[in-house]
Amino acid sequence: MGFLHLFTFALIAFLSFTINGDESLDINEEVLGLIVFKSSINDPSSYLSSWNEDDETPCSWKFVTCNPVTSRVTGVSLDGLNLSGKIGKGLEKLQNLKVLSLANNNFTGSINPGISLLSNLEILNLSRNSLSDRIPGSLMNTGSIKFLDLSENFISGPVPEELFGNCLSLRSLSLSTNNLEGPLPSSLSNCTTLNHLNLSSNRFSGNPVFASGIWSLTRIRTLDLSHNSFTGSIPNGVVALHDLKELSLQDNHFSGALPSDLGLCPHLKKLDLSSNLFTETVPESYHALTSLSYLNLANNMLTGEFPQWIESLTRLEYLELSGNGLTGILPESMGGLTSLIYISLSENNLSGNIPSSLVSSSKLSTISLSGNKFNGSIPNGLFELGFDTIDLSRNEFTGSIPPGSSKLFESLQSLDVSGNQLTGNIPAEIGLNSRLRYLNLSWNNFQTRMPPEFGYFQNLTVLDLRNGMFHGSIPNSLCESGGLGILQLDGNSFMGPIPDGIGNCSSLYLLSMSHNNLSGSIPRSISQLKKLKILKLESNQLSGEIPPELGELENLLSVNISYNRLQGRLPSGGIFQSLGATSLQGNLGLCSPLLKGPCKMNVPKPLYLDPFAYPNQNGHHHGTGDDESDHESSSIQHHRFLSVSAIIAILAAVIISIGVVVVVLLNISARRRISFVDNAIESCSSSSRSGLGLSTGKFVWFQSKSNPDSYCVLNPESFLRKGNEIGGGLFGTVYKASMGGDNDDENGDVLAIKNLVVSNMIPYLEDFDREVSVLGKLRHPNLVSLKGYYWTPKLQLLVTDYVPNGSLHSKLHELSPSNPNPPLSWRNRFKILLGTAKGLAYLHHSFRPPIMHYNIKPNNILLDENLNPKISDFGLTRLLSKLDKHVMNNRFQSALGYVAPELACQSLRVNEKCDVYGFGVLILEIVTGRRPIEYGEDNVLILNEQVKIMLEEGDVLECVDVMMGEYPEEEVLPVLKLALVCTSQIPSSRPSMAEVVQILEVIKAPVPSRMESY
Repeated sequence: MGFLHLFTFALIAFLSFTINGDESLDINEEVLGLIVFKSSINDPSSYLSSWNEDDETPCSWKFVTCNPVTSRVTGVSLDGLNLSGKIGKGLEKLQNLKVLSLANNNFTGSINPGISLLSNLEILNLSRNSLSDRIPGSLMNTGSIKFLDLSENFISGPVPEELFGNCLSLRSLSLSTNNLEGPLPSSLSNCTTLNHLNLSSNRFSGNPVFASGIWSLTRIRTLDLSHNSFTGSIPNGVVALHDLKELSLQDNHFSGALPSDLGLCPHLKKLDLSSNLFTETVPESYHALTSLSYLNLANNMLTGEFPQWIESLTRLEYLELSGNGLTGILPESMGGLTSLIYISLSENNLSGNIPSSLVSSSKLSTISLSGNKFNGSIPNGLFELGFDTIDLSRNEFTGSIPPGSSKLFESLQSLDVSGNQLTGNIPAEIGLNSRLRYLNLSWNNFQTRMPPEFGYFQNLTVLDLRNGMFHGSIPNSLCESGGLGILQLDGNSFMGPIPDGIGNCSSLYLLSMSHNNLSGSIPRSISQLKKLKILKLESNQLSGEIPPELGELENLLSVNISYNRLQGRLPSGGIFQSLGATSLQGNLGLCSPLLKGPCKMNVPKPLYLDPFAYPNQNGHHHGTGDDESDHESSSIQHHRFLSVSAIIAILAAVIISIGVVVVVLLNISARRRISFVDNAIESCSSSSRSGLGLSTGKFVWFQSKSNPDSYCVLNPESFLRKGNEIGGGLFGTVYKASMGGDNDDENGDVLAIKNLVVSNMIPYLEDFDREVSVLGKLRHPNLVSLKGYYWTPKLQLLVTDYVPNGSLHSKLHELSPSNPNPPLSWRNRFKILLGTAKGLAYLHHSFRPPIMHYNIKPNNILLDENLNPKISDFGLTRLLSKLDKHVMNNRFQSALGYVAPELACQSLRVNEKCDVYGFGVLILEIVTGRRPIEYGEDNVLILNEQVKIMLEEGDVLECVDVMMGEYPEEEVLPVLKLALVCTSQIPSSRPSMAEVVQILEVIKAPVPSRMESY
């Protein structure tokens, strides 16, 4: 509708009022209000086509409800109509409106404050849109709203204190899945009639129990505070919530003991306290929760014995206690949990047998007991239940796999009994599992044949039989279904040929049959596996020539055919021309310049091989006759080049040595003037973080031995001195500090303290505290642990663990006669790569939104005493007041070569793929020992471009760092290829960090003894 048309209609309505009086206006105003509201909406499917300004009343319009007596509009429900635009004016004309529901659309902009003028509005649902900005404090001023749902939008900022000034009618409130932050307003306690409260998946902080008085909301039935940054303990007092039916507090920073009086909530059906910092035992009072159907206490630090009273929870359907420190045995009475559907007790210290009575839980569909010390045999009747998932891995079970029932065959999707001591035959009927997708029988003592029925699996994608003591031949029918993606048969006693039917596994990307007794030739049918990435056939008795068709497999990243009886020429295409000696050795008949010994090929006449056509890995060539003079000349030039290089290296070493001596002397001089402060942190009795003094400054601890929320006064001037400085970067300078001794450590804790550049940081304490608290929550073995922080308006410090072995940068680029540490071996380099990848994957995939690093480089990878990597400086961009162009330009200059190209282009969407790019460059730097950009006299060398060219030319191993000595080529080559994929110019072409971890774990050598020499 055009503006002129709309204006004309409004004018007519106004004239109608002046002529016909108030009664005519009332109805026409509702038409006018809805038409004005419609004018701000984009309606691509014309759902609102019946809304016509010429109608006298809107009661005949679609999605509009009227009171049949008064003909006044009482409801507007536009859910799921794919509408977009803004929630504009006009709705305030509907003074009899009770229901306004615009859920599941694409509305943008802020919430129209005019909605607060609807004095009779009872239900307001704006969920699942793209609304932003803050919540208007006047939204519930009328006091009539009973149901308010603003969930799944992009609303930000704190919840205004005045929002709940008049909320006596409010029954249900959902603000979940937004970007709301800060503590909860104390006015929330005014909503005394509230039944349902959902604040999950935001950035709320503080202690909700004390700050907002939630425990005073005695009519609460469902309370969801999950996926926030709430802290502190939960005191007893929930007994006041007598009507409580669901309590969800998972994924926060709650600590201390579990509230014992939860056992006094007789109506409680769901209790989820997982992924927090709760300690001590599971309160025995919980045995009284006879209505409980869902109990999740996973991933805390609970101790003590497994609750023997669990049988009293007769209505329990979901039981999750994994990732704690529980001990003891499972009670035989667990069979009384006849309603149980899901049980997971993995990663504890439980022992004993699986109670035979558990077979009485006929509804069980998932059982996970992995990573414990269970022993004995698997109960016979257990496999007669209708499971979807069975995970009994990494225990001490003995005996055989019990036979299954037809009920199991129709339902089972995942079976993992790896890492036990199981023996005997595999039940033949296991092949009848029509839905099975994952089967892992590895690391057992079966001493049997592989059942031919394995080929009957219609949906199997992973089959892992490694080190299972299997023997006999591999069934030719193994790939009849064609769906296998991973097939691992390593470390068994399989004999006979590789079945030709292996070519039917069209989805296979990992094929590993190493360390068996396989014989015969490699079947040509493997060339049909177009998705194959990893091929491992080493340590068998395979013979004959390698089928040349295998060179057409373009996706191969790694091949190992060593220690067989193969002969002849390598395939001319694909990865085979760049295979290293470790992937080929042990085959005396193979023709390769990298191998010694006879070369046998089925050709009509001898083939002359020019020894100078192939670069030798040891840097030597072999020739006779006239070639010797050319070789001698080449050697002279080579030695001359080395002499110049040696002179430059010696001069550089001298300069570096002088610099090191000067720095050492300065440090000695500085130490004479500086004494570290002992017992600098005073003990504190208060646990309230709100008591942070701004005048003197306080240290706030996230992980204190006595009280996680205690803070202590400290004089930062005691260690912020030049002599204590150990590093620095874009965000500030890092100092080493000794925090004084205690009873456990006479020498005191040594910490690292980063003095942040305050000019770029968040200027307000609450905002700073909220963001740092998120970082303090991160717990991963490959991240530097954040201990706490110090804040004043002029000084902001982050306190982290001190990592003693320095940075990866120093291990790669600062080797000198004054640095006695040996160069990193390949085993350590691979460990650093894999650990760093796991740390980044944790940041990217364990949080919503993902936490991005933005600055992956060797300076930010620290190494502990065992050379395990720990990523530092992660998430610091969260502390910036804004990620402006100036900061990003500085980032480019400080991390030149590591920064993804999209960070330089503001029009491109920046996501976690920029970290993947930096990790790809890190791979190249670790493998080659060279910096990502090197400047010569006449040119600039860009490392990833150079490696790409050398890979295409087939001599990529020449760029491997010679300082690390011997290395397995079957690992180095795919790692280099992975690096080039990670550094793709197109972000969508890069893998995720979770995929990178998977690929690295596949590349890793499966036999530890083979790696000990590297």
